[in-house]
Amino acid sequence: MARPAAVSVVLHDVSPHTWPACERLLAALDAVAPVPVTLLVVPDHHRRGGIERFPEFLAAIERRRARGDEVCVHGLVHLDESPSPRSLRGWFMRHVYTDGEGEFAALRRDEAGRRLQEGWQRFRALGWKPRGFVAPAWLMGRGTYSALREGPFAYTSTRRAIVMLPVQVRLAAPSLVWSVRSPWRRRLSAILNDRLLRRALAEPERYPLLRLGLHPVDAAHPDAVSFWQHALREALRHGREPLTKGGWVGYPSFDRH
Repeated sequence: MARPAAVSVVLHDVSPHTWPACERLLAALDAVAPVPVTLLVVPDHHRRGGIERFPEFLAAIERRRARGDEVCVHGLVHLDESPSPRSLRGWFMRHVYTDGEGEFAALRRDEAGRRLQEGWQRFRALGWKPRGFVAPAWLMGRGTYSALREGPFAYTSTRRAIVMLPVQVRLAAPSLVWSVRSPWRRRLSAILNDRLLRRALAEPERYPLLRLGLHPVDAAHPDAVSFWQHALREALRHGREPLTKGGWVGYPSFDRH
């Protein structure tokens, strides 16, 4: 059976330290419709303590899983700890496009593989079965792509596509995302995201999966929150089925947990 035209709400940077903001965003979306969400959970966000040490956070994630949410591994520490880039493009992507959080942008295969396995094993120890891995800021170098071929995950994603593993077949799936670090970034985000939203909704055959990529920092900006509510409302009005990313990848038979 062909995968349906769908919308997937994806919440990035989920951790005990961002959870209050995450809850505000999730409540705002629930006010539109209680759809399943893909939660990108960071095992040890900025090395401030592993999620295993926060039972209230784990209980909150279990409640979300019980209502149909999917948990994915989102890096290991969400920090770019690799040597400084030598190229102008590398510097731009690692320090402007993302503010020093592209953890997997420049890792060698062995280190990328080690971090992938550690994230997977830590989630499995909690009873979770993550099908997906998403690199912070979607930045992955050759070492990471090579390690993913040998890893335990069924899919990863970039800004524009879902990548099936281990064969690395790409399926068109654009992600809307806001940059809220300054007023001009928010204004530009509103314009560009509205344009991409309208294009994706008008061409479901070309864009069968539309991703709404929220970040906890969005919760502090009413214009961003309003846009996400609008985008979800419009996607549902256009008949897109609300699915997690893992649900869409494995359609029609998949494990939501």
